[in-house]
Amino acid sequence: MRDIFTAELTALGEDLVAMSRLVETAISSAGTALLTKDLALAEGVIADDHTIDAMERDLDERCVQLIAQQQPVARDLRIIIAGLRMSASLERMGDLARHVAELARLRYPAAALPAEVEPTFTAMHHAAVDVARKVTTVIENLDLDLAAEIESDDDTLDDLLAQTFTLTTSGSAAMTAQAVVDVTLLARYFERFGDHGVSVASRVVYLVTGEVEEHHAH
Repeated sequence: MRDIFTAELTALGEDLVAMSRLVETAISSAGTALLTKDLALAEGVIADDHTIDAMERDLDERCVQLIAQQQPVARDLRIIIAGLRMSASLERMGDLARHVAELARLRYPAAALPAEVEPTFTAMHHAAVDVARKVTTVIENLDLDLAAEIESDDDTLDDLLAQTFTLTTSGSAAMTAQAVVDVTLLARYFERFGDHGVSVASRVVYLVTGEVEEHHAH
């Protein structure tokens, strides 16, 4: 019975890694679609999000069953609780990537981004992809040093979000009201993506150490 339980916990971790890899692909493709006006890529992100959603539902059901059937304690319970929280954050990261893709599709064939903010969003895209890649590695290897780096990447996204606020409120960039709304929403999507990446990293820290880390407040 213990061997079966251990195998189920291992499978849970492997599926979280697989889910995280899907999120990596989603944010990479969504950001590229946004910056290059690639309609097919945007539609692919939107269509594929249901796979991430289905994985979260499956993981959650298995976690609940493990708690009910095995009544785990100590580290085993931490693994399951962390798995529940991480799957929820990963699903939300997938949703945020989909939101980016949806806005890119909505504005097609026009660009969703005014030229003035393209450099900022290029940097946001790169930072979000870095977060996604590190999240996958952190889950797979339980790398606490890399988990700490995700906090720094999230700070970069916070700073870039502030830059978009400056651009949209200073009057230095001539934007329509619709463009201001789009830029504000998109910047928030990327920034929240980073926040959820930090949440996943903090759950890995909890899994390894038993200590709960709180993300800094904005």
